[in-house]
Amino acid sequence: MDNLNVDRSKRKVLIQKGLIYLFLVIFALFIIIPFYWMILTSLKDIDRIQTEIPPSLIIGFKDMLFSNYIMALNAAPYLRYMLNTVIVAGISTVGTIITTVLASFAFARLNFRGRDLIFMLLISTMMIPGEMFVITNYITVSDLGWYSPLGQTQTQALLALTFPFMTSVFYVFFLRQAFKTIPDELYLAAKVDGTSDFKYLWKIMVPIAMPTIITITILNAMGTWSAYIWPNLVTAEEEFRLVTNGLRNAYVDFSGMVAYNEQMAAAMIVTLPLLIVFLLLKKYIMRGVSRSGIKG
Repeated sequence: MDNLNVDRSKRKVLIQKGLIYLFLVIFALFIIIPFYWMILTSLKDIDRIQTEIPPSLIIGFKDMLFSNYIMALNAAPYLRYMLNTVIVAGISTVGTIITTVLASFAFARLNFRGRDLIFMLLISTMMIPGEMFVITNYITVSDLGWYSPLGQTQTQALLALTFPFMTSVFYVFFLRQAFKTIPDELYLAAKVDGTSDFKYLWKIMVPIAMPTIITITILNAMGTWSAYIWPNLVTAEEEFRLVTNGLRNAYVDFSGMVAYNEQMAAAMIVTLPLLIVFLLLKKYIMRGVSRSGIKG
């Protein structure tokens, strides 16, 4: 009887693991197939893309046109768009880290009237879709004179692209959770020694929560890299565009025909740095998530 129960338990565990792996495989396919289709299309000839019905899911090595990538780079000032994106990502990320660290410290360690109420109100804004803020941000940027369809300076473009997104409620919540895991005794001991709040933040809390801060830095930079709607709204000049919206219309001719192979090649070029960054730094992201904890 005992052996029979053991066999049933083992069989149940195997079935559960099998179902889990089956779900993960199906989920992975939904993620991988679009990337595979993008790579496949970027290597095809445009005539083959337009006339091949049904589309082939396999392409021979001799039929691969790696020249599409060169044509994609030559069709638009790709390096200029890359430089713009790096600059905007750097400025917005630095601004986000500063505001996030200061706000998280205030909500995690400082005692002031209405702290929990204010934090709850901020958290409640996370339920509002980000698209709802686009109109108000656009009106604010226009009123400040940072955007005009008739003309825009580089400084105005940088302010319009970076200033509205130099803070994030989610990142404040994320880092606050990491700060809350630091024992209160450290803060009380530092105050007894006469340490100021800023010095305690800089010398104690920031080093301890560095994995979470690195995670926020990576995620914010990746989000800026892949942003499309906002940069497309507030950049009046072609030279100020970021890589995503700059390449959007670079492969459409005057007749409205789209060079899908070059467009997919450009999309692959844009996506590749994100994949490399994620693969190289994923351990920091996982470490930051695990260190943030669940303490309220």
